[in-house]
Amino acid sequence: MQSFSAQCLDMARSMLGHNLAAINPDGSISAISGEEPRPDEPGHAALAIGEYYRATGESTLNGHDLIDLAARCITAQAFCEPAAENGLAYAALGLLSFGPSKERNPVWERLVDETRVRLDRQLLHRSDYDNHWQSFNVAKAVARFSLGLSKKDETGRLIERFLERIQATSSSGFFDDCGEGIGGNYNIYGPMAFVFIRQALQLHSNSGLRERKLPSLRTFAEKYVRLLPDLVRYDGLGWAHGRSAGAYGQMHAISLLLQSFRDQWIPEDQKPRYFDILRRLFYFFYVTYLDQEHGFLVIRDEERTTVSRHTTRMANFDGARYLCQWSRLAKLIDAPENPKAEPVRTAGRFVIYDKSNRKEQGLFLYRDAESGLHIQMPLASCGGKPTADGLAFPHAPGVFDWPTNVYLPIMQPELTIGDNVFVPSFYGKRCTTGLGLRNSFFFRYEQPDLINTSEQIVGGVGSCKVSWNFAGNKVSAEFAYTVKNQVQLDRFRFMLAIGAPHSRYRTDNTCMLGQGGLRCTVQKDDFQGIWAETDVVSNDPTYRSNYGKIHYLQTLVRDHPLIMRPGQVYRLQVSFEPDIALSAD
Repeated sequence: MQSFSAQCLDMARSMLGHNLAAINPDGSISAISGEEPRPDEPGHAALAIGEYYRATGESTLNGHDLIDLAARCITAQAFCEPAAENGLAYAALGLLSFGPSKERNPVWERLVDETRVRLDRQLLHRSDYDNHWQSFNVAKAVARFSLGLSKKDETGRLIERFLERIQATSSSGFFDDCGEGIGGNYNIYGPMAFVFIRQALQLHSNSGLRERKLPSLRTFAEKYVRLLPDLVRYDGLGWAHGRSAGAYGQMHAISLLLQSFRDQWIPEDQKPRYFDILRRLFYFFYVTYLDQEHGFLVIRDEERTTVSRHTTRMANFDGARYLCQWSRLAKLIDAPENPKAEPVRTAGRFVIYDKSNRKEQGLFLYRDAESGLHIQMPLASCGGKPTADGLAFPHAPGVFDWPTNVYLPIMQPELTIGDNVFVPSFYGKRCTTGLGLRNSFFFRYEQPDLINTSEQIVGGVGSCKVSWNFAGNKVSAEFAYTVKNQVQLDRFRFMLAIGAPHSRYRTDNTCMLGQGGLRCTVQKDDFQGIWAETDVVSNDPTYRSNYGKIHYLQTLVRDHPLIMRPGQVYRLQVSFEPDIALSAD
């Protein structure tokens, strides 16, 4: 792992070198052209600098005084109005990275008394959160106690509260990044929260508390580790659904794996398997998101995009921070001799996130060894703000694509009835999965009451039964609707997005559509929709994914009323047999 460690450090050095000049004299961060700065960016920069210092012991880089830059960023974050608690947590860990004792911390010595007092007061203040922001409270408590600003350590209590809420919101112990809507917002922020808390604990001055809390964290974090063998695609694509995936879907997964190796959470006989997963995750990240010629992270360009709140500056500081962390962790890990990739096997399974009388939610995973098709289908909340990223359809970048951070009913029937717009996502009941005919896999669920795009269950309208079937590269779906009383359907839509991986930043073996396309067939349509003229969006920046351009949007639509009567079943049956090619072909 020494060569991997050196490679990570070289990339971190290059990435920081490209972005340190963006730190202004007052500690604020200058945005790149076309982007707006975030209030928490100084904190992200401070932690990136701190991690670099921990990894190298160097206090200068390319002529920049890192001690001075860290002090400036921490000062800017402390005086940010209104206060950004997330940025403050990053800044606090950045300060702690230079040493746990105020008397021997070179950055603390550079802070003026006014900043020290302000920092002390802000680290004491915290709001109570039931989402991933609670991990920032843990970091602030770690910093306040470790720096000697408080004799009372709240870290343990905050971690217990964090874990208790996981148990309260998930029957299976997965992290619900609570938001508005039906609840059950299971996304990449779960692994992120565990990675951030574990990083904070490593900086805690009380190693005894760290050892006491690690078993509790392991109980829940291991659930995500055990997801990875079925989640990570053969080309290294990691977490690819829900908000804020893309580059962060790779970085959080890599960090979680390396921390697990360091903490001996992975059994000895499983290490070769997980090292291969780590290798693939990193290779995909390295090729897909790094400009290797100039040495910086690219999350947004003329072919792809990400959520608006993720700026290029923030992503580059986070990337440098993670690379430094990976470099340190890699030195502590003994790689197994000759780790070999396991042969890809056709498989399908449903991971249950939560199962209660009110709702069932989870993630269906399917891969076909022969064609390379690998899908992730989330049945979970989008936090009350629906986007295509979190809808219940087969997510398979390069094959079944979607525009990120945009709501469109991709591979989902959308019914507009009165003031409500319904899609069969967000929750289910009686979720079942298993083997069908000819070694196919099925995934089925019901919605006894329809749910609208604001994630409100609307009683008294109707119900829906959904059935997906997977056989090799053939995918079929049936959506069966019944209404309880006569209603008027004002509009029906079903959409497909045709995209492609990035023309330059992509692995040489990634999936993409061949000339045959999706080969979609509408086998039954009781809504009597017609295919509208194909919408060409290649040059529209609104419709891009985390991985490449969306070129075409195809819409099956009925834009005039349909009277839906009780006792009648309205079905939409569609099938796909995508022409899957490798980008190297």
